[in-house]
Amino acid sequence: MYTLLPLLSLASLVAATPAFVPPPLHVPLTRRSSAHNASVQRFASHADFLRTKYGFKPSAHSKRAQTVGVDIINQHADAHPPQSFKVVLDTGSSDLWVAATGCLSCGQTPPFDFSSSSSFQPITGASGQPQSVGIRYGSGQVAGILSQDTVSLSGFTVNPQKFLIVTQMTDGLLDGDVSGILGLAFSALASTQALPFWQSLVNNNQFNSPDISFFLSRNTDEINPPDEQAGGTMTLGGTNSSLFTGDIEFINLSNADAPTFWMLELTSLTAQGQSIAIPTGNSALSAIDTGTTLIGGPSSAVSAFYKAIGAQPLDGQMEGFWAFPCDTNIQVSMAFGGKSWPISDADMNLGQISQDMCLGGIFDLTLGSDISGGGGNPVWVVGDTFLKNVYSVFRSDPPSVGFAQLSESTGGSPGAPSVIPSATVPTNGIPLPSGSVGATANPLNPSSSATASGSNGASALSMDIRAMSVAAAVVCVLFALA
Repeated sequence: MYTLLPLLSLASLVAATPAFVPPPLHVPLTRRSSAHNASVQRFASHADFLRTKYGFKPSAHSKRAQTVGVDIINQHADAHPPQSFKVVLDTGSSDLWVAATGCLSCGQTPPFDFSSSSSFQPITGASGQPQSVGIRYGSGQVAGILSQDTVSLSGFTVNPQKFLIVTQMTDGLLDGDVSGILGLAFSALASTQALPFWQSLVNNNQFNSPDISFFLSRNTDEINPPDEQAGGTMTLGGTNSSLFTGDIEFINLSNADAPTFWMLELTSLTAQGQSIAIPTGNSALSAIDTGTTLIGGPSSAVSAFYKAIGAQPLDGQMEGFWAFPCDTNIQVSMAFGGKSWPISDADMNLGQISQDMCLGGIFDLTLGSDISGGGGNPVWVVGDTFLKNVYSVFRSDPPSVGFAQLSESTGGSPGAPSVIPSATVPTNGIPLPSGSVGATANPLNPSSSATASGSNGASALSMDIRAMSVAAAVVCVLFALA
């Protein structure tokens, strides 16, 4: 949920396949902080975004979703590329897109001026017209044209990389100076039908190891926090052994035969030392999502969890959330295989919601929806509330997610994992996200009939990864197009 890479000079983007395999690249992250007194009610919008993203109905009290969170920014960007953009890094989606010049309802979002890139090309369909693509999110949608350009992330380059330049966007979909999204899930989820950037790097043998790894730091809230704080480290093409201790527990994806989300089966949940009854099999599928701060789960399991700690359900705008006495020391652990990983009490407490009550970091994702039929759709979403407590590794071959105990240099995990019996993991696919592909005569300029033309300026698309967060941490990417 946090990531940042230095921008490359576009002059160095010469070939899609490098002459050597770069060593793992360790990317320091910085986090842009929310005010200490920011209202916890902002989490309600994020919960509804996640419900819609994963196919569940939003709360009846939902309002238009808004972006909540923290940006993680690269402090070492090269000044050479003429255009650079910050984009959300999200293991819960697969498309790469960026707002373009002339985008409708994009507000102050920094746009990509595609006309300044000599290597930029729109992708045409059978009719010879550029292909239009629409992508729906819980808080809105984007539309634009399918394109290609050279994309580089430090020493990693894909030439050409398909992505979407967005010409129309729901008002308020992005926040501040964020310009788009870089998806880190699998190609089957991509509305653009493009191979995700990271998968292209793996297929081109640019990674030393087929891994993307994360350490997400925890920062203590301050009354007047600095705008930017250290946010952790992302490693491309391997792991950083200084950030974890012991073995990495790899668990094969539940949908390994046809991967979409990074999806595991939740095999155990405990609260205050008690084992909580949770659904099993397809009703326990969990998306490991760097694009969210929260943990969401099915109604019955979330209710049983909070009853074990003496919490009370909230209603109205905060439907699906629970509050507990602020002086409660919450002891929580989750398992997806043979080890049960503890979660820090600091991550379970999202903040004070009344004089003596605090908001819990696990919310009701399904709001009573029937999950007994299975279907392969995730019914848990596991974000930073859990991921800040482990070193996490996303591996493409075999498709799996690994967790390890954090090293002392990171501040350490809240405790050593305990061993539990392993469980059988099902292999089912899930529905694709909502999206559409078509052809349009004038997709590059939504406000007129003129067709945009390229220029002879030098360039390509270069990326610098930043991380953005929802009240704690969500991943973002900064990249440059020229």
